[in-house]
Amino acid sequence: MGDTQENSFTEQERFRIRRLEISDKKKGFIELLRQLTICESISDKDFDKDFEERYQELANHGNDHVICVIEDTHTEKIVATGSVFIEKKFIRNCAKVGHIEDVVVDSLIRGMQLGKKVVGFLTDHACSVGCYKVILDCNTENKPFYEKCGYKQKEVQTVKYFI
Repeated sequence: MGDTQENSFTEQERFRIRRLEISDKKKGFIELLRQLTICESISDKDFDKDFEERYQELANHGNDHVICVIEDTHTEKIVATGSVFIEKKFIRNCAKVGHIEDVVVDSLIRGMQLGKKVVGFLTDHACSVGCYKVILDCNTENKPFYEKCGYKQKEVQTVKYFI
């Protein structure tokens, strides 16, 4: 019966894209981010407190900082995520620019176009709040993926790390 139920889900029903919710901390959100970069291990007690504080801090930014997730409704796990924050500028008549960060899809289900859905969701959000452009940085091997999402290379990024 489990296979029949799983196969009866359409992709849209099975993989639901939405904004991050506080309950996503129990659905593998941080574990997914660990596939992208370093996420320190902390105790469950500290994790709950730290996660909730950061979640609330970001929620207070409203539409200026949005984290989206894709939940596999069959497994109730977060399988993809990304974020966009809105920079308010003085140039271009006090324009806004979106910055997409932290896009990752669970390694077990890559190739199902979920990354494109995340980037599309975040790009659409930036457009809907009046951004004149969206910027994202990626490594060289991910460049073809972002080009398929409609992005093109422009100029050069530099970075300075403090830790």
